[in-house]
Amino acid sequence: MALPKSMRLKGHRTFDYIHRNSVKYYGKLMTFKIARSNQEILISHRLSNSSNNFKVAIAISKKVSKKAVERNKIRRVLHEYLLKNIQEDRNHKPYWLLVNLKIGDFYNDKSKLLEEFQFLMLKSGLIK
Repeated sequence: MALPKSMRLKGHRTFDYIHRNSVKYYGKLMTFKIARSNQEILISHRLSNSSNNFKVAIAISKKVSKKAVERNKIRRVLHEYLLKNIQEDRNHKPYWLLVNLKIGDFYNDKSKLLEEFQFLMLKSGLIK
């Protein structure tokens, strides 16, 4: 089960904007970068009607795992958690989230990964 397309971030200008204008939250396994949404960037993707909603991108380096299958499995686990914990009625927050996983041999421990993901979501105020 993947995130709806309206919840995903895309485009290099979007990521450049997040890198420059974000508030960062650091964990042992991952880093969160959260920025206010910017409607002008998404106009070229014809997503202007949903640009004030919460959007997310999960970036997993090849240094985490050389195998795309492993990286996609991690991505699916995190997307699944988001779908379960972000309700539609609270999907009005105008924030963009970029999740960067750090290098390490943690991807086999799903519970550790989800525990830190939840901790950073609470710490950043994206879920309550």
